[in-house]
Amino acid sequence: MGSAAGAALLAACAPPTPPVAGRVAPSLPADRSASDRRVAFANWTAYIDTDEETGRFPSLDAFTKTTGIAVSYTEEIDDNDVYVNKVSPQLRARQDIGRDIIVLSDWMVNRVIGQGLVQPLELIQMPHVANLLPQLKDAPFDPGRLYSLPWQSGLTGIGYDASRVKPIKNVDDLWRADLKGRVVGLSEWRDTIGMVLRSQGVDPAQQFTSVQFGNALDVIDRQLSGGQIRRIRGNSYVQDLQSGNALAGLVWSGDIATLRAETGNPHWTFVMPEAGGMLWSDNAVIPITSTRRRNAERLLDWYYQPEVAAQVAAWVNYICPVAGANEAMAEVDPELVDDPLIFPSEDYLAKYTSVFRALDAAEEATYSEAWTKVVGQ
Repeated sequence: MGSAAGAALLAACAPPTPPVAGRVAPSLPADRSASDRRVAFANWTAYIDTDEETGRFPSLDAFTKTTGIAVSYTEEIDDNDVYVNKVSPQLRARQDIGRDIIVLSDWMVNRVIGQGLVQPLELIQMPHVANLLPQLKDAPFDPGRLYSLPWQSGLTGIGYDASRVKPIKNVDDLWRADLKGRVVGLSEWRDTIGMVLRSQGVDPAQQFTSVQFGNALDVIDRQLSGGQIRRIRGNSYVQDLQSGNALAGLVWSGDIATLRAETGNPHWTFVMPEAGGMLWSDNAVIPITSTRRRNAERLLDWYYQPEVAAQVAAWVNYICPVAGANEAMAEVDPELVDDPLIFPSEDYLAKYTSVFRALDAAEEATYSEAWTKVVGQ
């Protein structure tokens, strides 16, 4: 982030601390890191620095060279609910899921901590974590960062191919006749519904009513059933934009840089609507079944070195949670030092972004069910 105040905005809008009584005291498996020099890391697509020629991940290779710990890295997380629903039965049964680090959005981290599905961190073993931006060290959903560490933060806004599409300034512009069947939406409903709520003058960071939620959902229902929205997808929505089957949509900020690089098309454009967009965070956690916790902690700590964090940020183009990365970026890629999508100012975040408020259990169930009925997931 470009400022401590910007980091404060991230922290202030995070989900609330789960009730202590609702937390499950985890029973930890024996750690075999000393004898098993490996770590398995599951992440979202295009979320780490990548050598485009070899397909390898330079920062991971440097970690292995420095520590001798081999890393298995998989891009297998496409949607929070889908992924956690897949692995949580095994985690509850204390069956190894074969992963030592997974990355989930803040609201889902709130849930898995409360359900006792992740291990506590030994922060004393992680000296570089001291570089975490100060205002993020005490997240409301994880006081003291005992279970999670921010991987990246980002923005949800509008993306479009400016070489084929007239300028788009607001969510309502996505419903133009010239874009019928060429629009994508995000299966993370807090992002999609949040964007529509903002376009209707409702701040999703504040209390909103079920009627207001329903009004936003009705928009998505109409645009889906009418064929305006091509489809609602997880991280794989980018494929429709890469192929040209879609020309615009609700997108995550860093994916526009990926589109430019992978398609060779410099006209892919990210805009924050005049009515505002969404701000979110993804956090790394260690599943309760991991037997290589110390190796996982060493890997997470590696990414809190400013020069390594800047290396990742330069490739993924998301908001970096590491203090000193802005200065380190001058050596990695000077053109990105002032990039507002990586180091947004306090004023930009305050003016344009909102974090979807925490929902109680009843709201979560009701809204999730309503969303599923509309999008068929």
